[in-house]
Amino acid sequence: MIVVIGGGPAGRLGAIHLAQAGKDVRLVEQRSIGGQCLHERCMTICALNDVARLIECARTQKDLGILDSVPTVSYPAIRKQLSEVQNKLSSVLDAETRRAGVEIVYGAEGRLEGNRVFIGDEEVRADAVLAATGSRPAIPDIPGTDLSGVHTYRTLPTMADLPRRMAVIGGGVVAAEFAHIFHAFGVEVDIIARHGLLRDLDEKMRSAALRDLAGVGIREGTPVTSIEGGGRVRSVILAGGEEIEADAVLLATGLVPNSEMLQGPAKRPDGAVIVDRRMRTSVPGVYAAGDVIGPPFLTPAARREGVVAAENILGRETVMDYEGIPQGMSLRYDYAFAATAGGDGGITLSAPAPAGPGSFWDVAGGWAGLAQIRVDPGSGRLLGAAAAVPGASLLLSYIGYLMKQGITVDDFDEIVEVHPSTDGVYGLARYAAGLLKKKNE
Repeated sequence: MIVVIGGGPAGRLGAIHLAQAGKDVRLVEQRSIGGQCLHERCMTICALNDVARLIECARTQKDLGILDSVPTVSYPAIRKQLSEVQNKLSSVLDAETRRAGVEIVYGAEGRLEGNRVFIGDEEVRADAVLAATGSRPAIPDIPGTDLSGVHTYRTLPTMADLPRRMAVIGGGVVAAEFAHIFHAFGVEVDIIARHGLLRDLDEKMRSAALRDLAGVGIREGTPVTSIEGGGRVRSVILAGGEEIEADAVLLATGLVPNSEMLQGPAKRPDGAVIVDRRMRTSVPGVYAAGDVIGPPFLTPAARREGVVAAENILGRETVMDYEGIPQGMSLRYDYAFAATAGGDGGITLSAPAPAGPGSFWDVAGGWAGLAQIRVDPGSGRLLGAAAAVPGASLLLSYIGYLMKQGITVDDFDEIVEVHPSTDGVYGLARYAAGLLKKKNE
């Protein structure tokens, strides 16, 4: 028997892969199948952002005189309906996983003690183990994080209604996504970033994101010294003494691997389980995948890691390749980007994206998004691509794969794209091909 600990993207995909290969697989999940992606992070952001975008589109069209009003949000109704849809999706994943031949054990903790495997208090014999125990929110060492009204992405569903003012502590993608959502809902939002906001983004993509965050207060290079309140949050105190009023605080300060139940495999100081490119830990027969092994903390990467682990358990030597895996962010538009290994070189071209579904009426305000590519001037190979448009996440999934296969800008001459579309990558690639031809003539 093979034991899989954790039913998130890495564990579930790994378990299905093993079961479909004829193995006896037992998946242990303490809560509901689907992991944080379904229940607290990705799908929650999708659900809330759908509503936020609807409000923003309505606001744009009201300003143009097309609509006569902008809808208001019932946050309690969102919470109720979101939970119902998530439960439905979890039921679908449960049925799909069982159909593949996986036995699922709910409500028990899977754990390791060296090479011994336990499900709850029962030790079980396992030919191999796939540990996919995920991660949890990192709580910064700031006084007041235990006050009522201070949330992480995990506890947001318990927020009874929309606050009047919210402080979002953090400078990454999750901080930007939730700030955008709650601002669209009518909440006064301040982002407080210890360093810079979205500082890992290309500068043009970052500037595009800041357009979507217009109206959100942004404080960068500003540590928080404390969260104040008499039992319930009242304000946030910044270094230097500035006080920001807030009746809710969202901690978007990163992730910590859940590995306390995995004793035996070597770990990094932050608790991340150390694996090689075949997802093998330091304990023979024990594999790990997903957030428990640390960054990049991406669902597509976790899924692939789970499959790579399963392949190696089956004796099929397979290595994990992170090249070309796209990343995304959901604001007013989708933001997505992918790059090849060594993709920092080359020349970068960018241009406004063409108007299309989801952005036509935004042209009146002078903005329809951004497209960007990075090209090797010698070979014409596409090294990187990014887009800030409706549908960018879907586009970059395929562009990332094509880059990995070595696509050149010349190859885009033979691609016939869907129209109308907001994709500006095709046009930029063709433009780059023309520039390179002229240069080489």
